Amino acid sequence: MDYLLFIIGITAVCNTKNVDLVKSLGADTVIDYQTQDFTKTVHKFEFIFDAVGKSSFGQCKPLLKEKGIYISTELGKNGENILFALTTPLLGGKRLLFPIPSITKQDVILLKELAETGEYKPVIDRQYNLDQIVEAYRYVESGQKTGNVVIKIAQWE
Repeated sequence: MDYLLFIIGITAVCNTKNVDLVKSLGADTVIDYQTQDFTKTVHKFEFIFDAVGKSSFGQCKPLLKEKGIYISTELGKNGENILFALTTPLLGGKRLLFPIPSITKQDVILLKELAETGEYKPVIDRQYNLDQIVEAYRYVESGQKTGNVVIKIAQWE
């Protein structure tokens, strides 16, 4: 019997201090942006997801394959991602998709189950009590966090 094997490689971009963490999360290739310019890679990608909004469609477009898709969590400089999200599908080829986040109860239950079984490993940087929310916000805005910052609403017993 013949088998068809699909290999999907994941390339991640992060700073030097997070290279080992990102590898432990499953990235096949890690580019340290403090020592390498990720835009100079020779690889082309079907999909680029900017999870922190530090790149742009224009910067990443040359890295996309012919029908590649770029997604960012940010509006982009001067809100350009909204314009590109509206126009690139009409042009064919490389596209920018601007996702509108949504979450359902089933999504939360699935994430809970995946975390409990160890299949999903959320990265928690820091935890704050609700009365420390201003400090938490300042920390997040500093751009220094790695992963998530948790606000504890009440003490669970």
